[in-house]
Amino acid sequence: MANILDSLWIAGVRNYRYLRRNKTFGFRGKQISDAVKVCDKPHYLFFSECFPDLKEKIQLASDMKVLDDFVTEDEENSLLQEVEPELKKLRYEIGHWDNAIKCYREREKLKWNSVNTRILENVKKIAFDHESVPLKHVHVLDLEENGVILPHIDSIKFCGTTIAGISLLSDSVMRLVHDVNKSKIVDVFLRRRSLYIMTGVARYLYTHEILGTDNSRFRNEVVKKGRRISIICRNEP
Repeated sequence: MANILDSLWIAGVRNYRYLRRNKTFGFRGKQISDAVKVCDKPHYLFFSECFPDLKEKIQLASDMKVLDDFVTEDEENSLLQEVEPELKKLRYEIGHWDNAIKCYREREKLKWNSVNTRILENVKKIAFDHESVPLKHVHVLDLEENGVILPHIDSIKFCGTTIAGISLLSDSVMRLVHDVNKSKIVDVFLRRRSLYIMTGVARYLYTHEILGTDNSRFRNEVVKKGRRISIICRNEP
């Protein structure tokens, strides 16, 4: 099964239900069901050549999701209109307390207008399971055009199993690097107005970073990164 799944993954074929009807493969029903679910190769992930194990790819793809066009242009403007006046009161900081961010400003925001509250409730419904308790404060991170988020793993002291963020103003590339085997690298294309959801192995076993302007590439194509604001929801530890 592994060889066939590898071929399907590489091809990026989207429909495998015909496998159920083809008994020559000799697979069990659950194996076929799993194949149908996981063999879509997400367009927003690019794996380094050091990912020979399909199971690792599948697990990471399951734990690192991106939903394009999660908010509309009007919803993006609504979020920006609410956070921009508050951010303008702050100066861009060169360094972060944990040395993870350069050229940024941030704040924790509790109260939102009714339109933006609905947007954030949608994030929480999609990102968190019923057992999770979302943090009341939403993290707003403003990254200057030349700013970067350096490789790090978020501390479990401050947030729980899942991080979900809306990307505003600019496309960008997030890079995941295995914390032990540094050759295992995955690039994640975060389109403007997309939502990323990071949990499981992506959350705990990989560092994540936002590539700076000079290195912002996805599948060897330049991704122009401008100023980027992310609206981030987290759950309790």
